Amino acid sequence: MIDSNNADKDFGSLQKISLVCLSLVLVVSLFFFRIGFKSNAMLDQLAKKSLEPGIALSNGKPTVFEFYADWCEACKEMAPDMIAAEKLNSNKIDIVLLNVENSRWFDLIAKYDVNGIPRLIFFDDKGEFKGFSVGVRKYSELNEIFLALINNTELPSFTKSLNSSNLISQNKSKKLNNNFRSPGPRFHS
Repeated sequence: MIDSNNADKDFGSLQKISLVCLSLVLVVSLFFFRIGFKSNAMLDQLAKKSLEPGIALSNGKPTVFEFYADWCEACKEMAPDMIAAEKLNSNKIDIVLLNVENSRWFDLIAKYDVNGIPRLIFFDDKGEFKGFSVGVRKYSELNEIFLALINNTELPSFTKSLNSSNLISQNKSKKLNNNFRSPGPRFHS
């Protein structure tokens, strides 16, 4: 015969070990899950505070367009630094977030040749194109860019500067070329 007291004790300790392991797995999962939500929440926070592009370009402040996507890990990584730099320079510069998956912004995506995210497009206080940057920028770099825009000085060397007529003429020449095919995300030559 089996001693029922020993079986209950063994089952109880197995249950306890299982519960402890399951608890640890849940805590770790929630921690990583929460970090993902926090990053998305920061992008949402910036997007909600964002002005319409036309308003931002015409209100007399330098403007930064940030093209992003909710799934973009680099965009999420840059969000805390963007928020901090924006707070430091609030009332002096406008940040406009434009989700590349929103068809509402497809004309701006094409106009500014957005082919990688995060992509920052820089405008002076008159709404004139000053340059751009692709990839993650840290807090110190964002501050340097913002100060250059606010003070109407040359952008830092890690940004790419083109005058607006060059960027627009590049896009017009692409459209005028009869052999031009718009490369979609799955386009391969």
